[in-house]
Amino acid sequence: MIKKEKNLSMATPPSSEGPSFSRLRTILWPVQNNELKKFLPMGLMMFLILANYTLLRNTKDTLVVTAPGSGAELISFIKVFDIPMSVLFFFVYAKLSNVLSRPALFYSCLVPFLLFFIAFASFIYPNKDLLHPDAVTIATLIVEHPHFKWIIMLYGIWSYVLFYIVAEFWGSIVISLLFWQFANEITRTEEAKRFYVLFPLLGNIALLVAGTFGEWLSTVSRNVEPGVDPLGTMITYTLTAIVISGLGTIALYAWMNKYVLTNPLYYDKARINPKKSKPTLSLTESLSYLLSSRYLGFIAILLLSYGIVSNFIDIMWKSQVLAYFSHPNDYFEFMSRFSFWNGATTLVLVFLTKGIIRRFGWFIGAIITPFVLLTSSLLFFSFILFQGRLEGFVSLFGVTSLYMAVVIGTVQNVFNKSAKYSFFDPTKEMAYIPLDKELKIKGKAAVDVIGARFGKSGGGFIQSILLTLTAGNLLTIAPYLLGILTVICIAWMGAVRGLSNLYTEKLKEEKKTA
Repeated sequence: MIKKEKNLSMATPPSSEGPSFSRLRTILWPVQNNELKKFLPMGLMMFLILANYTLLRNTKDTLVVTAPGSGAELISFIKVFDIPMSVLFFFVYAKLSNVLSRPALFYSCLVPFLLFFIAFASFIYPNKDLLHPDAVTIATLIVEHPHFKWIIMLYGIWSYVLFYIVAEFWGSIVISLLFWQFANEITRTEEAKRFYVLFPLLGNIALLVAGTFGEWLSTVSRNVEPGVDPLGTMITYTLTAIVISGLGTIALYAWMNKYVLTNPLYYDKARINPKKSKPTLSLTESLSYLLSSRYLGFIAILLLSYGIVSNFIDIMWKSQVLAYFSHPNDYFEFMSRFSFWNGATTLVLVFLTKGIIRRFGWFIGAIITPFVLLTSSLLFFSFILFQGRLEGFVSLFGVTSLYMAVVIGTVQNVFNKSAKYSFFDPTKEMAYIPLDKELKIKGKAAVDVIGARFGKSGGGFIQSILLTLTAGNLLTIAPYLLGILTVICIAWMGAVRGLSNLYTEKLKEEKKTA
């Protein structure tokens, strides 16, 4: 049957559209017709997962940042708690990967997220007043223990903090680990060069949909009947949509395992998962194996650098947004609108730049993200540092310096996240493909989950230390953050160069083996 499909494809007469049109079509849509059965379900999975991530990101920020007596500074302290949970998950995941099948491992990691979101919407949030300590208790503890002010404030909204951490893990576990590990295992290198630059194209349509849905939710929550909690209404609608999308992701994954991965035309199991020449390593041996891999070390530096730098930028920008949009509905609506424009900009960039990796190589595609983050951060932080002196100048345009800080930070974040989806994610995932099974599965778990979380947690730890030492706020520590950010971006670019050399060697070895 497969042979007939190939012969039919080869027997198709040349297109009357001409070579120029065919070349243009290949540039705009490099996926072949006989690959759609494999590509489209994967693209739809990314759509649903990223739609959930966008809704979760906006919801978790709204809960924590706009809570009474809270602020963007709390995010720095929350991210510090990500580290122990990341380490714990890695050990559990590595153990499960030795005893569970691939589908069972996928379901075991995804289903607990959905169960938590159901519990949060139906029980935890409606009973927040009973579960959280009262405001008087928190105020008294802060007076008695002023040095632990931020930790006490986290305790005051502990269920929101728990939701924030779980929502953060959706990005590192479901997107970075479950989806991309599945994609890397079933996608051939030649397919990846064409598929991976288009996944963001389909996936970022999710940002447009989720952003529009979020703005609609803001309108609905404003028009609730008197006595109904607007934020509670928004959370119920949001988490219901997230659970439905999660079930859709599970259904797509099961369909691909049944109808796509059983066909050698789409999935060459013998080539991708060759017979083992040695037994599976133990958990201790696996960790030692990963730590000794220079290749994975470079990928970890990329993730650590992106996590720290993006954390610095993100929290500084959110503090400006909160100062301008202090009401939860206004804040959520603005972040939803940001998600929409982020998705729209990314779609444009994907169309304009998707041939860069294929034409200029992996290194050029990978170096773009640190370069964009460094240059845009210099502009944003410079405006923050001189914001007071620019008040008179911006008033000539009928706006305040706070408004301009929000606008500049928003534009910077849109382009930074667009660069991540267009260049950082595809090049990072392509780097895993030439690795052997042990490094590809357990190495990816270690690097993506621990590396990504240590990056964001490291950024939060640095900021929390600076906030404690200076006894100030984010504006106080802005000059220090800018200096650290610059050094990290330079180290990041050096890691890109080192990984590029190793990646090229791996591809040569793969071709020889093939």
